[in-house]
Amino acid sequence: MSAEWNNGLPFIPGYTFRDLSKTAFHRSQTLGYKNGFILPRRPSVVIGKEVLASEPLTHHDIDKLCFEAPYTVYDKPQYEEFIPAHVALDKKVLRFYGYFLEEILHSPAENYRVRSVTIYYYLEDDSMCIIEPSVENSGLPQGKRIKRQRLPKNEYGNYYNWKDLNLAMDLEVYGSKYRITDCDLFTKEFMESEGIILKEPEKTPEDPYSKHRSIKPILEHVNTSPAKFEKLYRFLHMDSKVLRFYGQWVECDAYQSHTWPVIIHYYLVDDTVDVREVHQRNSGRDPFPLFLSRQKIPKKVKEETFPSIVMEICKDLVEEYYSPKDFQLGQKVKLLSHNFFLYDCDGFTREYYQKNYPDMDMKAVEIPKMEDTSKKTQVIPPYNGFGSLEDSLQNCFSLIPEPPKHNIMKRLVNSNKMLRYTAKLESPYPEDRDRRFILSYHLDTDMISIYETPKRNSGIISGKFLESCHIPKPGSAVDNPVYYTPADFVIGATVEVFGHRFILTNADLYVLKYLESNSDQVPSHTLESLKQTLGAEKASSMPMGQKGEEK
Repeated sequence: MSAEWNNGLPFIPGYTFRDLSKTAFHRSQTLGYKNGFILPRRPSVVIGKEVLASEPLTHHDIDKLCFEAPYTVYDKPQYEEFIPAHVALDKKVLRFYGYFLEEILHSPAENYRVRSVTIYYYLEDDSMCIIEPSVENSGLPQGKRIKRQRLPKNEYGNYYNWKDLNLAMDLEVYGSKYRITDCDLFTKEFMESEGIILKEPEKTPEDPYSKHRSIKPILEHVNTSPAKFEKLYRFLHMDSKVLRFYGQWVECDAYQSHTWPVIIHYYLVDDTVDVREVHQRNSGRDPFPLFLSRQKIPKKVKEETFPSIVMEICKDLVEEYYSPKDFQLGQKVKLLSHNFFLYDCDGFTREYYQKNYPDMDMKAVEIPKMEDTSKKTQVIPPYNGFGSLEDSLQNCFSLIPEPPKHNIMKRLVNSNKMLRYTAKLESPYPEDRDRRFILSYHLDTDMISIYETPKRNSGIISGKFLESCHIPKPGSAVDNPVYYTPADFVIGATVEVFGHRFILTNADLYVLKYLESNSDQVPSHTLESLKQTLGAEKASSMPMGQKGEEK
């Protein structure tokens, strides 16, 4: 449809027609570069025969852009670093001190109370919280009064800001009016740096009820019964106050005396005593939590004229209980038939005695040294002959005996290696003169085994004569024996084995090679005897022709 058709129609919905010849539907760019600067550019719009173009620049704007030198690629523009508020103001809190008045109804003694509060303002999110410091034995629910939140300022939805806070002003929150009296040093410096002039700090008025209690103590008007008053007075003034003494429990029996470290606690609130044992490692005692449970311990008891059928002591029979004046350092105190020697106390106990009992000397004393029985040397009983000496010795070292330790590397290196000797039995009986034995020395365990070679028609059963065991030398001590070694096996020497005497007649060739490799541990006459015996045996076994060649 031509443009002349749309020329006479108004440009309102329903009177415009879509151009069917349009093929590009992209959104045109709105920014362009001119003289090195990025400028907004509005695309031209054709409406009928009229063209709507962007507003042209004035001559003054063109001259201003031409005279300004654009920064090059290497020039870095200076931008201020942006830091968000939750980062810049993190953990920065304004602290104000104040109070509020609590109205007391239905009480003739007081009309109101002054309760102190601390107001915290968090700069990162403009939230606030109000906390009341806890006072011991106040009887009031204290702590956090208003949790952290943005506090409303008025009914129009506005919230309190740090600019609204100042000293000597009233802060009304949720129907309660808080009077701000002072602030900390950081709050003062922050407010002054922001141009806010703080007013002069005020003093928190004194609570009339607390002042009345300080002038007239509770003992004058609360209770008339002396027993009830004393218990309440002690609870209010002596609660959590404990005297601590360090001592030793002296235990004596028919044979000897023992001492065990203990800690004695005396509770001033009700004159009770408990005793705790100081447990030591490997002491052999059960770790009970209390040696003596907390209770009042009688000091003097009335004598009964008739036998009692119960072990407990009635309160009517007790004339006097233990008091702090009965605990003197350097002396013994008897608690329920147990003697305790006191030698030291803590700092609070020493200050308490200096204030209330100045005549008593509470200086620490030295502990009398007792004979230390734990360092006595262990006495090993003599060997009784049952089993091997090593196995029997393990019974003396532990309640559950363990097998004796061996040299593992020696056993791995010398596994299945033995030195074999031939021997004959030295005996006064003629039937034992022809018996022949093989004596084997095992290098991995240093044990000796003896095997008897069979002989026909001898009438003696051959085979194992002695199983592997350590053989001590004759004349060595029973508790510390000296065993045979390869250095003692000289050809022609006599080896005594449990009452039997064996004469070594020959040895294996491996024996000579092994002893030569360890010649520093073997005497020279042992090697010479082996060389002579094995050399003569080797020469006798050679054929005649070979002997002549060697000559």
